[in-house]
Amino acid sequence: QVQLVESGGGLVQAGGSLRLSCAASGRTFSSYAMGWFRQPPGKEREFVAAISSSGGSTSYADSVKGRFTISRDNAKNTVYLHMNSLKPEDTAVYYCAKGRYPIVRLTTSAYNYWGQGTQVTVSS
Repeated sequence: QVQLVESGGGLVQAGGSLRLSCAASGRTFSSYAMGWFRQPPGKEREFVAAISSSGGSTSYADSVKGRFTISRDNAKNTVYLHMNSLKPEDTAVYYCAKGRYPIVRLTTSAYNYWGQGTQVTVSS
């Protein structure tokens, strides 16, 4: 069983920055890709970013490309999402997820464990 615990969400003004962290339990963290997804109010959950097991490959949604950076520290069993130039449309509950595979995937079905989510609110 894997547990994922997100932290770092909060309220920030437009143009500001936040760093989300996701700490994972278990000894297989370094073997699987990790992803960040978000669910805006009243909308479906959507892909934000993903990183391969080694950290050598990443992928981003077009809406966050150039503003968000995903990284991981396998020694600490932690994945991060650095968010810069935040916009009101980035407001959502952000979830981290553990992949079923070591390579980057963009769909929710490719992830088998999810955190409880952390709220990010960007005010205009």
